[in-house]
Amino acid sequence: MRKTTQQDNPEVRVDKWLWAARFYKTRRLANDAIQGGKIKLNGIKPKPAKAIKEGMLISIHLGGLERVFRVKALSNKRGPAALAQTLYEETPESMQLLAEFKENLKAGASIIRTDGRPSKKDRRLIHRFKQKNGNCY
Repeated sequence: MRKTTQQDNPEVRVDKWLWAARFYKTRRLANDAIQGGKIKLNGIKPKPAKAIKEGMLISIHLGGLERVFRVKALSNKRGPAALAQTLYEETPESMQLLAEFKENLKAGASIIRTDGRPSKKDRRLIHRFKQKNGNCY
């Protein structure tokens, strides 16, 4: 019996490729992401066993942002991170959206900051304010 190599079978399962490209730590997490609708292959929601080919576009919903990658190479084995990064390239539109998302996140983070829980004095003031305005709980 002969071993199959990547030249014999130029297709790899989507869940294996996501795991090998280090988008997910385990194949189970990759599988769950696919079944949860967080992954799209050329704009279509695939099944975990769907074969992926070079040149396909894969959209991954990560951290509130949808990122799009083009498959450059196939691998069904997980290797070092440097090798995993050669399996894909991010589209320029996706990189631009990521940069904008980071800018918005930075700008919004400074607005949301608080000093923590209100002190006892602050709570009394809040309670008095609510009573005066008829918004008592």
